[in-house]
This record gives sequence, structure tokens and C-alpha cells, in this order.
Amino acid sequence: MPITVTACSIAGLYEIQPKVFADGRGYFFECYSERDFREAGLGMAFVQDNQSRSVKGVLRGLHFQKRHPQGKLVRVIEGEVFDVAVDIRPDSPARGKWHGIVLSGEKQNQFYIPPGFAHGFLVLSDTAVFAYKCTEFYYPEDEGGIIWNDPAIGIRWPDMGIAYLLSDKDKALPGFSA
Repeated sequence: MPITVTACSIAGLYEIQPKVFADGRGYFFECYSERDFREAGLGMAFVQDNQSRSVKGVLRGLHFQKRHPQGKLVRVIEGEVFDVAVDIRPDSPARGKWHGIVLSGEKQNQFYIPPGFAHGFLVLSDTAVFAYKCTEFYYPEDEGGIIWNDPAIGIRWPDMGIAYLLSDKDKALPGFSA
């Protein structure tokens, strides 16, 4: 099979490893194939692609949309990040729990986060190019978020020996209310 799909500790989250063809010239892989995903039991449809570049220590998140929740297929093109999903689904037994995974351009692994999760990431390398596909369009007026260091969630972000770099908006996000 061209992709390997591994279920994570919270239902609905998956790590996806595409088959990478590498030699002395470089590498090639299909980062997304609707057919391969469907054959692996992942039938989501994507409507928007996003990409960002960030420097070491940047922490983005934790973000979600309230009325138009997005599923996200996230990956790192270059560099390395610690990526986190927090279950905020109202009836989930894992509500308020988090799962983290290291994504890297070297490994080319991906992380699927379904609708109903808050999402964020921390850049571990000098720079990182982060790309993701979304199952719903972005609506700025529908944004929601949770402060990155909420003790009720208890995310164990990697200690990098430097202060994390957050936007003013992310610094002002509210705590999680279970």
C-alpha cells in the first residue's frame, strides 16, 4: 500500500506515512492521493490548502473553528515541529485530552486531525515550512482558541531552553472549559 495509517491514542487521530522513493538525486512521494486515503478507510474531502513558514520557537495555536469545524491533514515540508491536537468534541470520552506528534520534512509523516479538535504546533528546527489540507473553508469570524499552556489540558511541550514566540492573539486566548 502506498500509505501506512496508524491510529493514535485518541479516536479519529491518525499518523500517515506515505511511501517515499529516495535515492542520491533526492526523493519523490505522493503527499495526498484520494484513492489511497479512501482505500485506507479515510474518506474525508478537502477544500483548502494552507502553508506557513516559521522560525525556531514559534508556537501557533491552539486554534479551531466554532460553527465550521475543520478536519486537517498536516505535514512539514522542511524542518521539524511538535504538532498537537486537543479533543474538544462535546460528547467525546477523550474531551480535554491531547495527543502530540513530531512531524518532519525528513520523515515526511503526516497527521490527520478530524473536526472537533483544537490544533497547534511548536517549531523545533531553525525554520519549518508547514502545510495542511482542510475539510472546511476558513472563516475568520468563526475562530476559537485555547491558551497553549492551559493546566487543565497539561500539554507537555518540548523544553527548548528558549522562550516560545507567540502572536499577541495566541497569548490572549482563553483557557479550556471542560
